Amino acid sequence: MAASIAASAFFASSPAPAAATPKNGLGERPESLDVRGVAAKPGSSSNAVRAGKTRTHAAVPKVNGGGKSAVADAEHETVPSSVPRTFYNQLPDWSMLLAAITTIFLAAEKQWTLLDWKPKRPDMLSETFGFGRIIHDGLMFRQNFSIRSYEIGADRTASIETMMNHLQETALNHVKTAGLLGDGFGSTPEMSKRNLFWVVSQMQAIVERYPCWGDTVEVDTWVSANGKNGMRRDWHIRDCMTGDTILKATSKWVMMNKLTRKLARIPDEVRTEIEPYFFERSAIVDEDNRKLPKLPEDKSATAAKYVRTGLTPRWADLDINQHVNNVKYIAWILESAPISILENHELASIVLDYKRECGRDSVLQSHTTVHTDCNIESGETTLHCEHLLSLESGPTMVKARTMWRPKGTRAQETVVPSSL
Repeated sequence: MAASIAASAFFASSPAPAAATPKNGLGERPESLDVRGVAAKPGSSSNAVRAGKTRTHAAVPKVNGGGKSAVADAEHETVPSSVPRTFYNQLPDWSMLLAAITTIFLAAEKQWTLLDWKPKRPDMLSETFGFGRIIHDGLMFRQNFSIRSYEIGADRTASIETMMNHLQETALNHVKTAGLLGDGFGSTPEMSKRNLFWVVSQMQAIVERYPCWGDTVEVDTWVSANGKNGMRRDWHIRDCMTGDTILKATSKWVMMNKLTRKLARIPDEVRTEIEPYFFERSAIVDEDNRKLPKLPEDKSATAAKYVRTGLTPRWADLDINQHVNNVKYIAWILESAPISILENHELASIVLDYKRECGRDSVLQSHTTVHTDCNIESGETTLHCEHLLSLESGPTMVKARTMWRPKGTRAQETVVPSSL
């Protein structure tokens, strides 16, 4: 049945005689009517149209050349549509309706997307793109980092150099976000006018655990005064998911003249710039202030010494101030550590004492002295190393102390709420 209806919609056929059709006055049943109600002979609708046109032409006379116009008017009034009425062409225009519905849905989807994209908190947009933000009444800076595949080492965890780079990045972004970044590497505008820049003199870091590939860490940093002529910067790294402490670090900084390469006092103008951002808070309460010995003079019978020579900086190791980046010193220090320690232990803490800067043409050597201590009460054996990084010509560059723990053991982790 459906096929018959569809076929009849597209192909003209002779209509079947209807049994209930009344006859005319002469007893004949008209097959069809023309446009004037006059019975017509059976045939297609096109024949009826042509016959109607012929009769119209004959009925309308030509008067004063106006016959053509009269014929046209007559055709306009009497000629029906040449398209047969079918089931298909009586349907509404679904394409227009579909286009209207699609437009409504697209507009609604766009509005919903915009509403859903708007951040629930003012800081969500910045965190999405990896930018940090000022928190805690403008006295602290926070930034998140995702541990990348190229930042992990042989242990499948982030290296100490990776986390130290995160510390340096947050320090510079803190200065930039606060509007204190001048024409230099962390220098304020007043420092840039006087050719001054910051150099680190001491640093200490305590590592609770090492994050893995794909982890997201949250780094907080802030600054405070250090004596009359220095500045202190602290960091606290946490796991974004658990809030567990990953690393705590503190550092001390002094100023150096870019032209003379000598230490300089903090000018009053610079102090006025940075003092509003001082936040008296310590990331590490019990700092390791023990004096680092001169390794070549250490003649302890329990100490094993290791030396690595011929270390030279690459061009990529230099920063914008034309000296070796601070993190590079750590890599050089660990170059002389025995491989057995690196394979079976992980770095738990490090103390660095920077003595002088390292230039592009420097040739260095790394010394490591390994100490094994046994706790009489607990019977536990602890491992710590003392390091010396110096020029091969003699002057000391950096002295350091590292503490190590066996792999698979974790220090006591401190859970600190992320919101301050």
